[in-house]
Amino acid sequence: MADQVNLKAEKRDDMGSAAVGRLRRGGKIPGVVYGSTQDSYAVQIEANTIKEILRNSASQQILVNLQIEGAKESNKLALIQDIQQHSISGEILHIDFNAVKEDSEIHARVPIELTGEPVGIKQGGILDTLLHDIEVHCLPKDLPATLQFDVSGLDIGDSLSIASAEFPEGVSASLEGEVLIAIVNETRAAMSEGDGEAEEGEGEGEGEGEGEGGEDKEGGNDDQQEAS
Repeated sequence: MADQVNLKAEKRDDMGSAAVGRLRRGGKIPGVVYGSTQDSYAVQIEANTIKEILRNSASQQILVNLQIEGAKESNKLALIQDIQQHSISGEILHIDFNAVKEDSEIHARVPIELTGEPVGIKQGGILDTLLHDIEVHCLPKDLPATLQFDVSGLDIGDSLSIASAEFPEGVSASLEGEVLIAIVNETRAAMSEGDGEAEEGEGEGEGEGEGEGGEDKEGGNDDQQEAS
Protein backbone atom coordinates (compact mmCIF):
# COMPACT_ATOMS: atom_id res chain seq x y z
CA MET A 1 0.00 0.00 0.00
CA ALA A 2 1.02 3.62 -0.39
CA ASP A 3 2.48 5.39 2.61
CA GLN A 4 0.20 7.98 4.14
CA VAL A 5 1.95 11.35 4.13
CA ASN A 6 1.55 13.89 6.90
CA LEU A 7 0.75 17.31 5.45
CA LYS A 8 0.41 20.51 7.49
CA ALA A 9 -2.15 23.07 6.37
CA GLU A 10 -3.86 26.19 7.68
CA LYS A 11 -7.49 27.16 7.55
CA ARG A 12 -7.94 30.01 5.06
CA ASP A 13 -10.40 32.82 5.68
CA ASP A 14 -9.40 35.44 3.08
CA MET A 15 -11.06 34.78 -0.28
CA GLY A 16 -10.96 36.44 -3.68
CA SER A 17 -8.33 36.77 -6.41
CA ALA A 18 -6.34 39.48 -4.56
CA ALA A 19 -6.03 37.32 -1.45
CA VAL A 20 -5.05 34.28 -3.52
CA GLY A 21 -2.39 36.34 -5.33
CA ARG A 22 -0.86 37.46 -2.02
CA LEU A 23 -0.94 33.85 -0.83
CA ARG A 24 0.99 32.56 -3.84
CA ARG A 25 3.54 35.37 -3.67
CA GLY A 26 4.11 34.35 -0.07
CA GLY A 27 5.07 30.82 -1.10
CA LYS A 28 1.77 29.14 -0.30
CA ILE A 29 -0.84 27.33 -2.37
CA PRO A 30 -4.61 27.66 -1.90
CA GLY A 31 -6.73 24.54 -1.65
CA VAL A 32 -10.13 23.24 -0.67
CA VAL A 33 -11.15 20.23 1.43
CA TYR A 34 -14.49 18.61 0.62
CA GLY A 35 -16.24 15.32 1.28
CA SER A 36 -19.66 13.72 1.12
CA THR A 37 -20.25 14.03 4.87
CA GLN A 38 -18.85 17.51 5.51
CA ASP A 39 -18.99 21.08 4.29
CA SER A 40 -16.21 22.30 2.03
CA TYR A 41 -13.70 24.73 3.50
CA ALA A 42 -10.57 26.50 2.30
CA VAL A 43 -6.98 25.78 3.31
CA GLN A 44 -3.48 26.94 2.44
CA ILE A 45 -0.34 24.79 2.17
CA GLU A 46 3.36 25.57 1.94
CA ALA A 47 4.30 25.34 -1.76
CA ASN A 48 7.71 23.75 -1.15
CA THR A 49 6.18 21.04 1.05
CA ILE A 50 3.60 19.90 -1.51
CA LYS A 51 6.18 20.06 -4.31
CA GLU A 52 8.47 17.75 -2.33
CA ILE A 53 5.63 15.29 -1.71
CA LEU A 54 4.74 15.19 -5.40
CA ARG A 55 8.39 14.85 -6.42
CA ASN A 56 8.71 11.68 -4.32
CA SER A 57 5.48 10.09 -5.53
CA ALA A 58 4.70 8.23 -8.75
CA SER A 59 1.13 9.55 -8.72
CA GLN A 60 -0.55 12.88 -8.08
CA GLN A 61 -3.43 11.17 -6.28
CA ILE A 62 -1.81 10.72 -2.89
CA LEU A 63 -3.38 9.80 0.43
CA VAL A 64 -2.43 12.39 3.07
CA ASN A 65 -3.06 13.00 6.76
CA LEU A 66 -4.07 16.65 6.74
CA GLN A 67 -3.17 18.45 9.95
CA ILE A 68 -5.16 21.66 9.66
CA GLU A 69 -4.30 24.51 12.00
CA GLY A 70 -7.30 26.61 13.01
CA ALA A 71 -9.91 24.08 11.86
CA LYS A 72 -12.52 22.44 14.08
CA GLU A 73 -11.47 19.05 12.72
CA SER A 74 -7.72 19.43 12.87
CA ASN A 75 -6.90 15.97 11.45
CA LYS A 76 -8.32 14.73 8.17
CA LEU A 77 -7.53 11.68 6.05
CA ALA A 78 -7.80 12.96 2.49
CA LEU A 79 -6.95 12.06 -1.09
CA ILE A 80 -5.30 14.67 -3.29
CA GLN A 81 -8.05 14.61 -5.89
CA ASP A 82 -7.01 17.30 -8.34
CA ILE A 83 -4.05 19.64 -8.90
CA GLN A 84 -4.48 22.72 -11.07
CA GLN A 85 -1.25 23.88 -12.72
CA HIS A 86 -0.27 26.85 -14.87
CA SER A 87 -0.40 25.83 -18.53
CA ILE A 88 3.02 27.32 -19.33
CA SER A 89 5.11 27.43 -16.16
CA GLY A 90 3.66 24.28 -14.59
CA GLU A 91 3.42 26.02 -11.21
CA ILE A 92 0.77 24.63 -8.88
CA LEU A 93 -2.19 27.01 -8.62
CA HIS A 94 -4.73 25.12 -6.54
CA ILE A 95 -5.27 21.72 -4.88
CA ASP A 96 -8.50 19.83 -4.19
CA PHE A 97 -8.55 17.40 -1.24
CA ASN A 98 -11.26 14.77 -0.96
CA ALA A 99 -11.78 13.85 2.70
CA VAL A 100 -12.25 10.08 3.11
CA LYS A 101 -13.00 7.60 5.89
CA GLU A 102 -10.79 4.65 6.73
CA ASP A 103 -13.70 2.20 6.40
CA SER A 104 -15.11 3.63 3.14
CA GLU A 105 -14.04 2.66 -0.37
CA ILE A 106 -12.18 5.25 -2.42
CA HIS A 107 -11.49 5.64 -6.15
CA ALA A 108 -8.05 6.72 -7.35
CA ARG A 109 -5.81 6.51 -10.40
CA VAL A 110 -2.67 4.45 -9.79
CA PRO A 111 0.39 4.35 -12.11
CA ILE A 112 1.34 1.04 -13.78
CA GLU A 113 4.84 -0.40 -13.60
CA LEU A 114 5.59 -3.35 -15.92
CA THR A 115 8.33 -5.67 -14.67
CA GLY A 116 10.40 -8.34 -16.42
CA GLU A 117 11.42 -8.69 -20.07
CA PRO A 118 8.87 -10.51 -22.26
CA VAL A 119 10.18 -13.67 -23.96
CA GLY A 120 8.73 -12.28 -27.19
CA ILE A 121 11.26 -9.43 -27.20
CA LYS A 122 14.09 -11.96 -27.40
CA GLN A 123 12.40 -13.32 -30.52
CA GLY A 124 12.23 -9.93 -32.20
CA GLY A 125 8.99 -8.59 -30.73
CA ILE A 126 8.28 -5.24 -29.09
CA LEU A 127 6.29 -4.48 -25.94
CA ASP A 128 3.52 -1.92 -26.48
CA THR A 129 2.15 -0.38 -23.28
CA LEU A 130 -1.49 0.59 -23.80
CA LEU A 131 -2.31 1.87 -20.30
CA HIS A 132 -0.03 3.89 -18.05
CA ASP A 133 -2.40 4.13 -15.09
CA ILE A 134 -5.64 2.52 -13.94
CA GLU A 135 -8.52 3.77 -11.82
CA VAL A 136 -8.98 1.41 -8.89
CA HIS A 137 -11.33 1.17 -5.94
CA CYS A 138 -10.24 0.00 -2.50
CA LEU A 139 -10.12 0.99 1.14
CA PRO A 140 -7.64 3.79 1.94
CA LYS A 141 -5.33 1.36 3.75
CA ASP A 142 -5.07 -0.81 0.61
CA LEU A 143 -4.28 1.98 -1.88
CA PRO A 144 -1.02 1.00 -3.68
CA ALA A 145 1.63 3.53 -4.70
CA THR A 146 2.00 1.71 -8.05
CA LEU A 147 0.56 -1.37 -9.73
CA GLN A 148 3.35 -3.78 -10.68
CA PHE A 149 2.58 -6.40 -13.33
CA ASP A 150 5.04 -9.07 -14.49
CA VAL A 151 5.13 -9.38 -18.30
CA SER A 152 8.12 -11.73 -18.59
CA GLY A 153 5.91 -14.61 -19.77
CA LEU A 154 4.45 -12.75 -22.77
CA ASP A 155 5.39 -14.11 -26.20
CA ILE A 156 4.78 -12.42 -29.57
CA GLY A 157 1.02 -11.95 -29.90
CA ASP A 158 0.40 -12.37 -26.16
CA SER A 159 -1.23 -9.61 -24.11
CA LEU A 160 -1.89 -8.61 -20.52
CA SER A 161 -5.51 -7.67 -19.83
CA ILE A 162 -7.30 -6.36 -16.77
CA ALA A 163 -8.73 -9.84 -16.21
CA SER A 164 -5.34 -11.60 -16.44
CA ALA A 165 -3.44 -9.04 -14.32
CA GLU A 166 -2.80 -9.81 -10.65
CA PHE A 167 -4.02 -6.90 -8.53
CA PRO A 168 -3.05 -6.52 -4.86
CA GLU A 169 -5.48 -7.96 -2.34
CA GLY A 170 -8.40 -5.63 -1.73
CA VAL A 171 -7.79 -3.63 -4.93
CA SER A 172 -10.07 -3.84 -7.99
CA ALA A 173 -9.98 -2.07 -11.35
CA SER A 174 -12.86 0.09 -12.56
CA LEU A 175 -12.27 -1.05 -16.17
CA GLU A 176 -13.77 -4.10 -17.88
CA GLY A 177 -11.75 -7.32 -17.84
CA GLU A 178 -11.10 -7.43 -21.61
CA VAL A 179 -9.32 -4.04 -21.65
CA LEU A 180 -5.65 -4.56 -22.56
CA ILE A 181 -2.82 -3.17 -20.47
CA ALA A 182 0.08 -4.26 -22.72
CA ILE A 183 0.75 -6.49 -25.74
CA VAL A 184 3.86 -7.92 -27.41
CA ASN A 185 3.70 -7.19 -31.14
CA GLU A 186 5.92 -8.25 -34.00
CA THR A 187 8.23 -5.42 -35.06
CA ARG A 188 7.66 -3.66 -38.37
CA ALA A 189 11.10 -4.78 -39.54
CA ALA A 190 10.25 -8.43 -38.90
CA MET A 191 6.89 -8.04 -40.66
CA SER A 192 8.57 -6.37 -43.67
CA GLU A 193 11.18 -9.13 -43.81
CA GLY A 194 8.43 -11.74 -43.83
CA ASP A 195 6.57 -9.94 -46.61
CA GLY A 196 9.81 -9.64 -48.61
CA GLU A 197 10.47 -13.37 -48.39
CA ALA A 198 6.93 -14.11 -49.55
CA GLU A 199 7.26 -11.77 -52.56
CA GLU A 200 10.64 -13.30 -53.43
CA GLY A 201 9.10 -16.76 -53.45
CA GLU A 202 6.29 -15.61 -55.73
CA GLY A 203 8.78 -13.94 -58.08
CA GLU A 204 10.81 -17.15 -58.43
CA GLY A 205 7.72 -19.11 -59.38
CA GLU A 206 6.74 -16.57 -62.02
CA GLY A 207 10.25 -16.56 -63.52
CA GLU A 208 10.28 -20.34 -63.96
CA GLY A 209 6.93 -20.27 -65.71
CA GLU A 210 8.05 -17.55 -68.10
CA GLY A 211 11.21 -19.48 -69.00
CA GLU A 212 9.26 -22.58 -70.02
CA GLY A 213 6.85 -20.51 -72.05
CA GLY A 214 9.74 -18.75 -73.83
CA GLU A 215 11.28 -22.08 -74.95
CA ASP A 216 7.98 -23.22 -76.41
CA LYS A 217 7.67 -20.03 -78.46
CA GLU A 218 11.18 -20.32 -79.84
CA GLY A 219 10.56 -23.91 -80.82
CA GLY A 220 7.40 -22.89 -82.57
CA ASN A 221 9.24 -20.26 -84.62
CA ASP A 222 11.88 -22.78 -85.78
CA ASP A 223 9.14 -25.16 -86.95
CA GLN A 224 7.49 -22.40 -88.93
CA GLN A 225 10.80 -21.51 -90.64
CA GLU A 226 11.47 -25.15 -91.63
CA ALA A 227 7.93 -25.46 -93.01
CA SER A 228 8.38 -22.36 -95.16
